[in-house]
Amino acid sequence: MGTSNPDDQGRGDPAMAIRDEETDLLIARVEAGDPRAREELLALHRHRLRRMVAARLDDRLAARVDPSDVVQDALLLASSRLDTFLRDRPLPFYPWLHRLATEKVMQVHRHHLGTQSRAVGRETNGLAISERATIGHLFEFLATSQTSPSQRASRVEQKSRIHESLALLSKTDREILVMHYLEDLAFGEIAAVLGITPGAAKVRHFRALERLRPLLDEDSTGVGQ
Repeated sequence: MGTSNPDDQGRGDPAMAIRDEETDLLIARVEAGDPRAREELLALHRHRLRRMVAARLDDRLAARVDPSDVVQDALLLASSRLDTFLRDRPLPFYPWLHRLATEKVMQVHRHHLGTQSRAVGRETNGLAISERATIGHLFEFLATSQTSPSQRASRVEQKSRIHESLALLSKTDREILVMHYLEDLAFGEIAAVLGITPGAAKVRHFRALERLRPLLDEDSTGVGQ
């Protein structure tokens, strides 16, 4: 078997992963006036945000942009808006950070790629994503779990068809796959980021995999099982 189902990787019920006890405790400390808690709260999700940014940065920016720098800018923005967030609570905390980081990714694409960014950065429910980068990273995740020499040869032959199929998915469906498999987000978190229900996120995830299934060797990938 290849890649295991992300829902089995120790995070429990995906619908409940959005409730992070440590985050809630830190938020309570921030609201109580603890200055150290503010810094700890933002630093808590740094690794997750870096993973998210790396999945979205266009490959053409690899030599010019460090994902960690984008994350730092996003956290500085989050710090400046944290009081407003705590007052209004528009989203759970991490999905809120996720949107701010996506905003920074979009700005980086505009700055470095100029008008080219229109081809790689698009909006899905207010979210800008690098289509070229996410399709490439998602393909690698789905395909590289085929580990035998014959499977690798087959993977090369299937690459263009899988890549094309990913490109034909709706932007929202592709984003759901990216967040679930590349970022290991629970469906509750995905739903909060996209502004849909967890049930809708699960259904769209299932249907997207069904469209890709004929091109994937289920016995070796384990994706969607």
